[in-house]
Amino acid sequence: MGKPTGFMEYKREAPRKKDPMARVKNWQEFQIVMPEQQLKRQGARCMDCGIPFCQAGTTMPGSNEIGCPVYNLIPEWNELVYRGKWKEALDRLHKTNNFPEFTGRVCPAPCEGSCTVAISDEPVTIKSIEYSIVEKGFKEGWIKPNPPKERTGKKVAVIGSGPAGLASAAQLNKAGHLVTVFEREDRPGGLLTYGIPDVKLAYTIVDRRITLLKEEGIVFRTNVEVGVDVTAEELDREFDAIILATGATMPRDVDQEGRELSGIHYAMDFLTANTKSLLNSNHQDANYISAKDKDVIVIGGGDTGADCITTSIRHGARSVTQFDINEQKQTIRHIDNPWPLFPNIYSEEDAHKEAKAVYGRDPRSYKLQTAKFVGNEKGELVGLKTIEVNTTLEDGKKVRHPVSDSTKLWEADLVLLAVGFTGPERQLLEQMNINQTKRQTIDAEYGRYQTNQAHVFAAGDNRRGQSLVVWAIHEGREAARECDRFLMGSSQLP
Repeated sequence: MGKPTGFMEYKREAPRKKDPMARVKNWQEFQIVMPEQQLKRQGARCMDCGIPFCQAGTTMPGSNEIGCPVYNLIPEWNELVYRGKWKEALDRLHKTNNFPEFTGRVCPAPCEGSCTVAISDEPVTIKSIEYSIVEKGFKEGWIKPNPPKERTGKKVAVIGSGPAGLASAAQLNKAGHLVTVFEREDRPGGLLTYGIPDVKLAYTIVDRRITLLKEEGIVFRTNVEVGVDVTAEELDREFDAIILATGATMPRDVDQEGRELSGIHYAMDFLTANTKSLLNSNHQDANYISAKDKDVIVIGGGDTGADCITTSIRHGARSVTQFDINEQKQTIRHIDNPWPLFPNIYSEEDAHKEAKAVYGRDPRSYKLQTAKFVGNEKGELVGLKTIEVNTTLEDGKKVRHPVSDSTKLWEADLVLLAVGFTGPERQLLEQMNINQTKRQTIDAEYGRYQTNQAHVFAAGDNRRGQSLVVWAIHEGREAARECDRFLMGSSQLP
């Protein structure tokens, strides 16, 4: 504990961000790095709380998450930052998290929701301190490739190069195995590259880490779809073990009348095409779904929907509205959402603040369910109809109850569906004879990650279901440990 009275002396100070009206004109990251002295004060707010719930990543049945899923040693590196020992703080950070530059940008920080200071005050700025530690590490040249001194001769194929795949590959490479990562897109990174807009996580940041992984000996094969370009049988002949980190990429649909109209797209198709065109040509090739001068409606109230808002605004959309089927959250914790659970409360994301600045209003509308898509004689989308619904919990399931006389017509010529995912794509799993659960996820026990094929392991969203980047990193690390144990009989990986 750096300063025993720090949490009483200093107030929380979050990093400043560029003005919304200025930042929406480009695709650059907009968080401003905090001065070092200010960061030290924020580190001093970390208290000697006895049980650091912030780093005790877990979940409780029927509730939200508690703490950091990768078990970051948060109090330790907070104290080191306060004392100005940045390199030691970086060492502590890398002990538990392979990619703090990713989580320091895109993680919703469940650690902060479980911070003891947050019982009666605002939590420690854990996320911004993590971000600052790793960025200082890159700036000072402390983060360098560190290939293993010896190789085991064992070969592992990692299918998918998102956060789970990269974490698995990094850990298995540390153990001395020969790792090849297969990615069907033209660039590695998976969700990190094409699922998150550049304003939140620039591809240069992803590529910086992947370059290090290559220098440490990991082989990346892009534009290769396993199950199509390379068969499961070919993988079995070449590799001793396989890790499936393919994500949950099957989008959930909105099956209503008029769904076939042009102008309705899945959110990930919209986001992926946008980033690919941005990276390839700064949008000069026009190979993306443009929101320019359109009335955009985003169906879905989560992070992916917010990313669609961010992107649409930068395209120059005439208007942007986001539908959330749930009611607006309260500004304080509900009685069934106590500390140290992640606070399920109302908040304004950066996307919502940008929309308010550009259009003069919060883009969100609540308790709305799409009833019908409306088109013209050319088969083009011109609007949609909604009904208001009230949601109740019955036998553990959400039930929607329509409100009478609540039908409303909305103008729209671009609708983006951001209502979640149903699980991993099934073609490869069927080819590999991998068992699935009733939820259509891969059947592999948490903590063991081994599928019904003994040499095949699964990690991340394809096993867990749609979740956070930090949980994918956690599962990737643990799956690597179990894979190493399978190959060698025991494992020293954490």
